[in-house]
Amino acid sequence: MCDKHAVMASAEAHEAQASRRRRIWELGHTCHCPLIGVSLPLAVLRKLVGKVTGGKVLADDYEIHVGAVSECGTRNRLSEALQKELERRYATVIQRYRAARTTEQVAELWRSAVAGGDVAGAFWAGLTHARCAPELEERMCRDLHMIQHQAGACARADIHRFNAVVEENAQLTREQARLQQKSAAMQLERTTEQERHASALMQLRAQLVSRDSMIDGLRQELEQLRQTIPGLPERERLLQRLQQTDERERALREQVAELRRELATAPAAVREEEVPAPRPPVEHVMRMPVRLTEQSILCVGGRSGNVATYRALIEGAGAQFAHHDGGLEDNANKLEASLAAADLVICQTGCISHSAYWRVKDFCKRTGKRCVYIDNPSISSLQRGLEELTP
Repeated sequence: MCDKHAVMASAEAHEAQASRRRRIWELGHTCHCPLIGVSLPLAVLRKLVGKVTGGKVLADDYEIHVGAVSECGTRNRLSEALQKELERRYATVIQRYRAARTTEQVAELWRSAVAGGDVAGAFWAGLTHARCAPELEERMCRDLHMIQHQAGACARADIHRFNAVVEENAQLTREQARLQQKSAAMQLERTTEQERHASALMQLRAQLVSRDSMIDGLRQELEQLRQTIPGLPERERLLQRLQQTDERERALREQVAELRRELATAPAAVREEEVPAPRPPVEHVMRMPVRLTEQSILCVGGRSGNVATYRALIEGAGAQFAHHDGGLEDNANKLEASLAAADLVICQTGCISHSAYWRVKDFCKRTGKRCVYIDNPSISSLQRGLEELTP
């Protein structure tokens, strides 16, 4: 009876031992190096070693790694601290591996971890699993060894790319600094140019204000001078009248010169016949073939000394004569009434004011009244104008 109970107790103890997860010091020596190197970051390992040794660790990273691997072969303070840290860090992965009941299931979980690229926690959970056979343990170490080689190659490639990126970044930094310097210079130049333009604009505005002030001052001074000169408007009117008189004198001088030329070019017999005659222009007119019976002809402008000759010439042709001097002495407002009363208009543009000329032209255009414009205020020019008026 006692032997039977002893056998049963031994079997239960063996089964319990077989289902318990292994500790780090129970793993094979070949597992400790990859486990420490992959599953624990170097900073964490240095902190644990310093905590266990009770002081600052002065060794380099390689010496710390080698010392930790050697300590994992037995149960001690450092191996227990490493065991506790690994259990805490990968508790989630360990919980997932608890569902595996066979070695094949553990291997399948490991293959999935390798394919996913997350092997740190899976390596610890798989090695310490109760169903991890020695063959699986060796395969896991081989796989991790190759993963480390690949990681090293990737790391070297990453370092190469990193160095290239660093060099490119340095070039871009230098180019950016150059562009920033150029931009700052351009901005400074632009600011200087804007300040120069603003200064020039202010000067121009000051000059404009000064000019406007000067103009206002001159206007006030002119107005004051006008007020101090007595009879200035009357003097201005006299000046205008003097200018008109000078113009009339010039026209008379031209008329005298023209008459002298006509007298010089006329035949001697004609001059002898014209001398005793009291009104030679009338006799000359009477020989014209022009007939304007019962027509009222208005002559605007002309020389004042020829008005009597104009009258004799037109009345001799059978028409009624009316005259307006074109604003020299006659009232310009009477011109409209004279134009309205006339049947035909002769405008002598050489001896007429601009205002009267435009009034005659506008009136005849509006009313459709016939008008002949004569440039030269001579008797012969008037005769040619009458010939144009003859139907």
